Amino acid sequence: MNSADPIRTEPCAGPSGLTPPGCATALEGDYIDRVRALPSLPQLVMELQAAMQQEDIDIHTLAERITLDAALAARILRLANSSFYGVSSKVVTVQQAVSIIGFASIRTLVTACSIIGNFAPHRDAAFDLVGFWRHATATAVCARVLAPYMQLNPEHAFIAGMLHDIGRLVIATQCQEQYLQVARFARDNDCSLLFAENAVLGIDHARIGSALAAHWHFPALIGAAVAGHHQCAGDAAQPALTVLIGLANALAHVVDAPGGSLAPLSCVLPFMIPVPDDDWDRVRGEMVTLFGELCQVLTP
Repeated sequence: MNSADPIRTEPCAGPSGLTPPGCATALEGDYIDRVRALPSLPQLVMELQAAMQQEDIDIHTLAERITLDAALAARILRLANSSFYGVSSKVVTVQQAVSIIGFASIRTLVTACSIIGNFAPHRDAAFDLVGFWRHATATAVCARVLAPYMQLNPEHAFIAGMLHDIGRLVIATQCQEQYLQVARFARDNDCSLLFAENAVLGIDHARIGSALAAHWHFPALIGAAVAGHHQCAGDAAQPALTVLIGLANALAHVVDAPGGSLAPLSCVLPFMIPVPDDDWDRVRGEMVTLFGELCQVLTP
């Protein structure tokens, strides 16, 4: 069962007239309750999210807080010393790293590390955890790089990208038997995982992920983007962040594929994201470079 399902535009449509028993059932409340029982994000992340609109943050205090978490500090130093930032001398302190990377990016990175850290390593042959986080990271990177072209907050875009399929991880780790049932249904009926989730569970990973975003107190527009990212391909009427995450989900497969081409998406991208034609090669290059660096930092 592949953890990264390509973008779909009709979550309740299935093959050969197959119809799930409603896209919401009494089971939905059970899965939402399981989400609410998951651990909260660390206090540092909650404070950083509360300070999302503040610019007068004490960088020294922030660096001291991060330094107390050795694993997190090591990841931040690794990123600050990566080729993406191109520093001429080795960065050896978290405070230096914060100055180089910037508060907004540090906040995003701390949040991403905490999201990943909230799920224990999952050794299950049926679920590709490394592939899952690679796809989440690729989607987050694509969303972050493209956000300015849509006048969107790059932090919101990155976090929504990291969370867009998190509901699938919740199903795999908290409901293993149901996860296997979804896999069997998708295989036996030759349908998408999204359709299979609705048929078997009465709820899909997008809505479970949106509930988790709310549980973790992320802004409502992030939860909405997570909930709607499979429904928005080519639909400019959807909220801009939702559209961006849907397209980033599709672009992620290109970024994580050597020599991947944007050609299959060429009929949609120019209408949805106002990137000048001459900029696409540079944009794709930035995505690939940042994705490579962040995978080394974030992927378990």
